[in-house]
Amino acid sequence: MKIFSSPIFTWWNSATFGTKLFTSRKGIKVGEDSQGNIYYKQKDGHRRWVIYKNGPVEASRVPAEWHGWLHYTVDELPSESNQVIKDWEKDHIPNMTGSDAAYLPSGSLSMGGKRAASSSDYEPWTP
Repeated sequence: MKIFSSPIFTWWNSATFGTKLFTSRKGIKVGEDSQGNIYYKQKDGHRRWVIYKNGPVEASRVPAEWHGWLHYTVDELPSESNQVIKDWEKDHIPNMTGSDAAYLPSGSLSMGGKRAASSSDYEPWTP
């Protein structure tokens, strides 16, 4: 029963049944990004959305060029535009918070909670 109900009621793993049904009836596929996410628009052009390929439904998985299109900042599709990628630009990566690849500064509790002393460290008031 869990296998059947999970895609219907959970939105954090993939598109729900309702989203897939709406997409099949009213959506037009307009493109796909390097991660395999598929972008759609409504036939009348009023809505735009993304169906994530695999993994969690996380907005940071949308690359900058597609983010602009999704939010109506630009009307031209990234796949149709002549965007020049600069040599100093890095590849898009999603938010890594909560994963093993997350940034942990040296004073983080996950790194042992030890850090070098600072001249502006807090000193509690004692009466």
